[in-house]
Amino acid sequence: MTDERQSGRAGEEESGSSLPNEPAGFGPDVPDAISHSPALPLSRSEEGASAHSTVQAQVSAYLRHLGEGRQLSPHTLQAYRRDLTEFVGFLDRELEGTDWSWDAVDRLALRAFLGYLARRGLARRSIARKLSAVRTFFRWLHREDLVEANPARAVRSPRLERRLPGWLTRSQVEALFDIAEVRAAENTFRGARDLAILETFYSSGLRLSELQGLNLDDLDLVVDQVKVRGKGRKERIVPLGGAAVRALRRYELRRAEVAPAPSVASADRRAVFLSERGKRLSTRQVQNIVRGLMDRVAEAGRVSTHSLRHSFATHLLDAGADLLAVKELLGHVSLSTTRIYTHTSKERLKRVYDQAHPRA
Repeated sequence: MTDERQSGRAGEEESGSSLPNEPAGFGPDVPDAISHSPALPLSRSEEGASAHSTVQAQVSAYLRHLGEGRQLSPHTLQAYRRDLTEFVGFLDRELEGTDWSWDAVDRLALRAFLGYLARRGLARRSIARKLSAVRTFFRWLHREDLVEANPARAVRSPRLERRLPGWLTRSQVEALFDIAEVRAAENTFRGARDLAILETFYSSGLRLSELQGLNLDDLDLVVDQVKVRGKGRKERIVPLGGAAVRALRRYELRRAEVAPAPSVASADRRAVFLSERGKRLSTRQVQNIVRGLMDRVAEAGRVSTHSLRHSFATHLLDAGADLLAVKELLGHVSLSTTRIYTHTSKERLKRVYDQAHPRA
């Protein structure tokens, strides 16, 4: 009897089957036998793996929805992915030993997540962004009937401090362009390109990603305007100043020296701003170019590439531009986002007071 058991066990190992009491020769040649055999119950570890794979699948489905339905930029999608991955990891640790689903997540679990982020030393703005990602994810789960309720609705965001954006004074802007124009006068590719980058940033108030993604057919140097693809791939038309148009025309001549030949199949051929190797500049490369120039006129660390956009808005408001017009130029969805620039426009407020007050 012992020999028979060992012989049977050896036969099972050779066939690779996991079903007990299989007849000899049972395998892929008899699919009808599989379809009619009773399903085996999953082990507890298998159930947990199945539940977790469902959680991950729902996160993946939501990210596909953001990318295809709302057409968010790759950078924004990556931020959502990081935030939700961190949230899932936190829940895995907190709910260890349980086969949790999104229905098991309540307001207390969300508050515990915020506490965990605070203990890690994250800024309130970063915590609020992560909570926003979780909120929109639960809103989607609820809309798709994947959860019965949205617990994130009951969780309040941390109070944010009003942080004034870094910006350049008009004298600093003049000094910045003086430096860039001296370099451009040397008639080099880099000098012409770097001046065109600065002028386009300051002339049109573009975001870093918007400038980096510009294509040749977005520029219209006849009517002095540029087509911009902003957040959510929303397009807007923004004017180009005379100085920016002149810098771009000068750069066009130098760009032709490094651009890929028409016979070469390359997506970089459409890019406005290229490296000396004929490749589209990355966002990091644009940052390094702008910072290298800005650090010569402003305290290092106080301003960033985005400061040119802040300076654009601040100087327009200082000169009396309408807040709604500035909002449209910047591509803001909410007026409250644009209103932060009014805090830095003291010159305009003083001038309005002097002109309007009878006893000024």
